[in-house]
Amino acid sequence: MRPLDETETTAVFEKLFKFTGNNLKNIVENPSHEGPDPDSGRYCFRLHKNKVYYVSKSLVKRATNIARTQLVSLGTCIGRFTHGGSFHLTVQCLSLVASNAKHKVWLKPTSEMSFLYGNHVLKGGLGRITENIVPGDGVVVFSMSDVPLGFGIAAKSTQDCRKLDPNGIVVLHQTDIGEYLRMEDDL
Repeated sequence: MRPLDETETTAVFEKLFKFTGNNLKNIVENPSHEGPDPDSGRYCFRLHKNKVYYVSKSLVKRATNIARTQLVSLGTCIGRFTHGGSFHLTVQCLSLVASNAKHKVWLKPTSEMSFLYGNHVLKGGLGRITENIVPGDGVVVFSMSDVPLGFGIAAKSTQDCRKLDPNGIVVLHQTDIGEYLRMEDDL
């Protein structure tokens, strides 16, 4: 487990910034309350086997006693680097991204299962949407009871959604909690 280098940090922050905007500062400067120390420090990003983890510094210090080959996971896995070098967020970072999301979309109860099965969000299933969304922005998808379901990419702006027919795509599906549950079933 090692700290991210400059190019890796840039890739991770660009992807997180796409979903959180200026709230990225809250993630980076979040104080840690883990560990026996009264001053546990802050959270940091660490790379282990092409996966990026969001972990408290006190936990990183205690993990130095474990050999890299024996270490499976540490903290919250927020994403991974592909062989081509691009960074992809994983569904495990949903709680972190959802609490700091800049753009949000709420689904009607009738379209929640459709999203969880991997389909895009249609205008007919849209419950609410935050203002000032432009196409290409990262959005977090919530149920009407504010439970984060997943995240995706905005296909239309907020203004275009008002004029769109009910079968028009509003959010392109990226990942959801159903993907995480299906992944656990395979284990």
